[in-house]
Amino acid sequence: MNAPDKPADEHKRLETLRSLKILDTSPEERFDRLTRLAKRLFGVPISLISLVDDDRQWFKSNMGLSASETPRDISFCGHAILGDEAFIVPDAALDARFSDNPLVTGDPNIRFYAGCPLTVSNGSKIGTLCLLDRQPRVLSDDDRDLLADLAAMAEQEIAAVQLATMDELTMLSNRRGFVALAQHAINVCKRQGKAVALHFFDLNKFKQINDQFGHAEGDRALTVFGAVLRKVFRDSDVVGRLGGDEFVVLLTDVDNDGSAQVLDRLRDELEQINARDQRGYRIQFSVGTAMFDPDKHASIEDLMGEADDVMYRAKRNQAPGTP
Repeated sequence: MNAPDKPADEHKRLETLRSLKILDTSPEERFDRLTRLAKRLFGVPISLISLVDDDRQWFKSNMGLSASETPRDISFCGHAILGDEAFIVPDAALDARFSDNPLVTGDPNIRFYAGCPLTVSNGSKIGTLCLLDRQPRVLSDDDRDLLADLAAMAEQEIAAVQLATMDELTMLSNRRGFVALAQHAINVCKRQGKAVALHFFDLNKFKQINDQFGHAEGDRALTVFGAVLRKVFRDSDVVGRLGGDEFVVLLTDVDNDGSAQVLDRLRDELEQINARDQRGYRIQFSVGTAMFDPDKHASIEDLMGEADDVMYRAKRNQAPGTP
């Protein structure tokens, strides 16, 4: 049996999946109607919307299977998310990758599998819409197109979920998405004894930009600042826009010096943009930083509250973190 490899973007993929806050949630009609339709159109006993987590695949919609999840290392869907097209196994009993897989040799006795990866807006493949049969099968080209169409419908439903966790202007996590991701990161670092820092940003004189140059220019300033945050901070850092001109970044496995150094890089990057663009204003920020202390911070909200207080004290003392 061949266990599936991990995608190259596994860290980002898992962060994206967890930010949706869809794992281990109740069934939803908008997903169930798709698996019912797939089951009926293809005449298969089992149709699933499977989400591939770190060590398991969990079924958001499950038509015909008694289990709610199975281990990732024996999953077919773990293989399917490695490609862009449908992953099809006509007869698992004759396929060396799966012939001794417990899902083939035992319940549910899979012989046929067809899974189309589900891709979200940042390119991450978080799971599949898949068909399973206890008899070998072959899909025609029309069948493959139909499966792809159903998967696209599932992607549209997931996009609706994702919009609830993302800021449409900057395409960063919104408050809901940030809190979900950041709390998970804190829990992991707490177990591993790694340090965590949080930066709370507020753009200086943002109201003046809106008043003098218009709200479209204000939106541009927010977009530019969000893009700079993505560029300067690591892929493993959690970046979000809480609303208005407030942004947050959670850094994991970092000390005070490393936290300060990245702020210096942020200032340098904004200085270059301000000098280059010459738009009549400068993008500037105030920042408050707090280090996670498990004895003091019961949750990410507590950590955010402390960093917010530090930021506003800096703002009142006229010590903004300007480039």
